[in-house]
Amino acid sequence: MSTAVPGPDGAVTSSSDPGPDPQSWPGLAPQVADVVRSVRQSAPLVHCITNVVVTNFTANVVLAAGAAPAMVATPAESGVMAGAASALLVNLGTVEGDQPDGMRVAVEAATASGVPWVLDPVAIGALPLRTALAAELFERGPAVVRGNASEVQALAGGRGGRGVDSLDTPDDVRETALHLARGSGAVVAVSGTVDLLTDGVRVVRVHAGHPLLTRVTGVGCSLGALVAACAAVTDDRLLAATAATAWMCVAGDLAAAAHPGPGSFAVALVDRLADVAPEAVADLAGLVAERSGAAA
Repeated sequence: MSTAVPGPDGAVTSSSDPGPDPQSWPGLAPQVADVVRSVRQSAPLVHCITNVVVTNFTANVVLAAGAAPAMVATPAESGVMAGAASALLVNLGTVEGDQPDGMRVAVEAATASGVPWVLDPVAIGALPLRTALAAELFERGPAVVRGNASEVQALAGGRGGRGVDSLDTPDDVRETALHLARGSGAVVAVSGTVDLLTDGVRVVRVHAGHPLLTRVTGVGCSLGALVAACAAVTDDRLLAATAATAWMCVAGDLAAAAHPGPGSFAVALVDRLADVAPEAVADLAGLVAERSGAAA
């Protein structure tokens, strides 16, 4: 594993150690670095219909990544924006007023325009309205589903968690995630202490991320937007979800090293998302890949 060092301009770079390059996915680390680099170079427009509690933080994360956020939820405009965007995030953190209709219109427009979209089924299983809405939207074919283990379990018809808190670990729902991915064609990204991501055949684990990431409102929601940004620059949706997860986790580790309190950490996290080198994201993420039939 390499170490992160500040460059002459203050940007975080990695040492010369190339880091893990799993035999089951040759070239994964440099491909992750390429995705990060592509987001910064192409500045994709990411349309976010998301939790009203975290709209500002999510927009700042998207901007820090080098992408452009658009926060449009009303049905009168969400379809227009989704059709023009590079990617769409639909996050069920708050389901208020006409927001569900805005989601439906946006998904329809994104699908018609070939725009990749990400579903974040926040707190489903515990709350009935969003559970039904998540099931409806899932049938419309997201490129990526991103949630915690209990949310993924609930999307498959199992029990949910305690609000946004998960009662399961990613490895508890590994087979469920594989089943959902194979049946839907969507990549399923399960967050936890060790993140697990799969397209139904390949499985990637990200062994990075600091506990402070769970102490800041909006990190998981903004990760969904980061996944959308990465999906805008590569057709390999598992690679996109892996790159975004690695990016957020490595930035969290780097931010926590100097800012151990949740308030200052939140600011530092945005800074590190902006200045961490693409090679450092790949090298420091602890990426481990396997085929779905391999031992966990």
